[in-house]
Amino acid sequence: MENFEVMLRAATAADETFLFDLRRATMDEHLERAGESTDERAHWERLRYRYNDAYIICCGSERLGIFKFFRDPDERTIVQIQISPTHQGRGITTYLVGEFLQQADAAGVPVKLGVLKGNRAINLYQRLGFQVVNTTPTSLQMQRL
Repeated sequence: MENFEVMLRAATAADETFLFDLRRATMDEHLERAGESTDERAHWERLRYRYNDAYIICCGSERLGIFKFFRDPDERTIVQIQISPTHQGRGITTYLVGEFLQQADAAGVPVKLGVLKGNRAINLYQRLGFQVVNTTPTSLQMQRL
């Protein structure tokens, strides 16, 4: 990762416009390829899903993306991680997911996530030890034990 520190803060209602624009910028290509809806309603539904588990990825006061996850007693789940296109390729996702995996390892629990087929993030998840455990017509369900 470049020489800057990222932090997470809880998402608020004031972040919704930023997150909507981020979602369109980072997900439309993948959703279209998978045959999923890219209409405004679908984006808002996904954005608001588990919004209480959403954290804004920040560097200082600048918003870089979103990391949405939750912790259950027996497992951890990554719901979404999206980085603004202008900040991609800097190792932010690798760093945040790595930290999340270390916490899961300390708790002795697996981590699961879903990713659309064809998304280049699949390669990152595989490098981090995730394996495909199930597939749907449009996505892969992955888990790291």
